[in-house]
Amino acid sequence: MKAKLVKFIFIIAITLFTINTSAQKFSGKITYISKAKMDLGSWGARLSEARKKQVAARLKNRLEKTYILRFNSNAATFLEEEKIDAIAGATDSWGGYFSRGDQYKNVKEGTLVQAQEFYGKRFLVKDTLYRIDWTLGTETKKIGKYTCYKAKAFVPTTELNWYNFSWSDLNTDTDKEEAVKEPEEKMTIVEAWYTPQIPIAQGPAEFWGLPGLILEVSAANTTLLCTEIVLNKEKTVAIEAPDKGKEITKKDYTSTVRNKMVEMRNNRMGRRG
Repeated sequence: MKAKLVKFIFIIAITLFTINTSAQKFSGKITYISKAKMDLGSWGARLSEARKKQVAARLKNRLEKTYILRFNSNAATFLEEEKIDAIAGATDSWGGYFSRGDQYKNVKEGTLVQAQEFYGKRFLVKDTLYRIDWTLGTETKKIGKYTCYKAKAFVPTTELNWYNFSWSDLNTDTDKEEAVKEPEEKMTIVEAWYTPQIPIAQGPAEFWGLPGLILEVSAANTTLLCTEIVLNKEKTVAIEAPDKGKEITKKDYTSTVRNKMVEMRNNRMGRRG
């Protein structure tokens, strides 16, 4: 009972702090680095340690990336910095088909706009922002000079990787698709660290809705960590959404990618036959 009371008081205090500071005009630029753990599955188990290091070096541009979040009180863009594969000497074109495109989030209007490119076609994905049901904790830690508080949530996995594609997502028995029982929705545990010292409900990637800017977030095998913060408290800068491409919803974009990949698989199997 005492623990619940302490947590309740904490939540009230955070809310009041956010209300008192939210009238301030905030804009700025945040740099994040993402680090993902390499999962080679059963194939990787057969590799020597030396070979694993070679594979990790070649995949570094996928496992470690740099992103920029530009924001004001209501909206933000989240873009990946372009990098050249130091080993291959070229950008990761195949992986680029299933990477997150330039993203715009407007937390005041609850809207998402994301530019995606797939096989030479440009799409402008427009949809509502998925509202994450966060559980606020009392645990704290310092990230730079900012005091951050911990929050957790369970988020449908499809809301985090709707722009991605995996062959395992396809039902191999397509002729009996109607007879297959609807699979249970997979959930991903998300752990975030936010600071009320920057009282905006923004964060990197798909994450937002906390009483302070998210400086670190972990989901599945990937962590996004803030490495640099540049704030402008004097004025609000305009944040513009992407505006080029065929307008489409998240659901329809996912279906478009899936159908194209099924078509490619069937054509390949037809040539083998």
